[in-house]
Amino acid sequence: MRLFRLTTSSLCTAALVAIATSTTTVGAQSGDSTALEPNYWRRFGYGFGASILLHEVGHIVTAVAVGGHPTFGFDKLRPTVYSGLNSQLEPHKQFLFSAAGLTVQSLIDEGILDMPHSRGGALERGMLGGGIGTTLFYLTIGRRGSVSDIDFMARTHAVTITQATLIFGSVAAMHTIRVWRDPHYANFFARPRADGLLDVGLNFGAR
Repeated sequence: MRLFRLTTSSLCTAALVAIATSTTTVGAQSGDSTALEPNYWRRFGYGFGASILLHEVGHIVTAVAVGGHPTFGFDKLRPTVYSGLNSQLEPHKQFLFSAAGLTVQSLIDEGILDMPHSRGGALERGMLGGGIGTTLFYLTIGRRGSVSDIDFMARTHAVTITQATLIFGSVAAMHTIRVWRDPHYANFFARPRADGLLDVGLNFGAR
């Protein structure tokens, strides 16, 4: 299928182009550019969800690219993508499959932070939050487990769990610092209100 012939880099490029064309400048760019952006949390959620989806697409495309036959299933009620590879016979291919998801998200986050555009919009904040949050999950409570990406990378003996943690953790830490230091991302998880107060957390009643 033509879909499976897409490369990981082309997926990242498409995502970055979509972000660049969808973000708009609201007021001056000297601070938080989402101060009065409508549908803030909805757009943030779309960005977060897109980041998770691209994580899984990265797994699928990589599996097909190396000759696997990815399938979908559940592991303890968690939706899971399986590579269709024999990790004992083809550990290198399994490593590429396991590393693909976090790698795609890291590349997208890097592109968002590097590519010139009207930065700071809710959609790209969601993308960044999804990428950093997923990495944080896999480096903490999701570090070990039957379908943990980090644990599976270690099982292929290409890297240890500690090495994988340091690699992806360092990238996520660098992105977090860059977001923290950029005034366009002020109040990253809190939207300023017109009355001078802040809306903190997810407000499912907001439009």
